[in-house]
Amino acid sequence: MSRPMKYLVIHCTATPEGREVSSADIRHWHCDPVSKGGRGWKQVGYTDLIHLDGSVERLVKNNEDANVDDWEVTNGASGYNSVSRHIVYAGGCDKSGKPKDTRTAAQKEALKRYVRDFHERFPWIRIVGHHELNPGKACPSFDVPAWLREIGIRQ
Repeated sequence: MSRPMKYLVIHCTATPEGREVSSADIRHWHCDPVSKGGRGWKQVGYTDLIHLDGSVERLVKNNEDANVDDWEVTNGASGYNSVSRHIVYAGGCDKSGKPKDTRTAAQKEALKRYVRDFHERFPWIRIVGHHELNPGKACPSFDVPAWLREIGIRQ
């Protein structure tokens, strides 16, 4: 089944500033059984991961169209996964674990390129921070609507 995409959701890994995160880390956190420290999900929460150096790693294949097919669904925002694509940057917390915008200059540039390209291809799809869909969460630890205006995207 395929559903029209409604959201691009921006996330952080909620890890300390300066700590790199691998795709294996994310797969462990999300897909390993609870008994092994994971959440027991059948799929990770994000389509793409932005590393500290700004490189973008594909975690879940997709066909790059404006629909979410069943095989493309990731588990990023409860209640919205079947109509969303999710991107995450490594970081989002200070050294003590409190929410903080820890994006490196390279991550900011990579995220800007990613989001501008996405918006150019799909201008009707709403770009949001995870906390906008699931209130009570700090993720992605920065004000997405203000940042979108800053990079020239009006929604």
